[in-house]
Amino acid sequence: MATPNYGYEKRQKELAKKKKKEDKAREKAARKLNPSSPGLAQGDPETDVASLEHDAPTVPELPTKDG
Repeated sequence: MATPNYGYEKRQKELAKKKKKEDKAREKAARKLNPSSPGLAQGDPETDVASLEHDAPTVPELPTKDG
């Protein structure tokens, strides 16, 4: 009986993982190009990229010596 080729199995697993990651990145890029997809709400600060680009970042105030 032949022995299992664990190196081959591992490589196939790595290739599948890499393909899945590339597919996910491709889908993410497509969503970024087409923000009018049903998954994104227009004007929602959580998903609206335009509002994130124009809003100034908030900086928390530092406590002063006086309290």
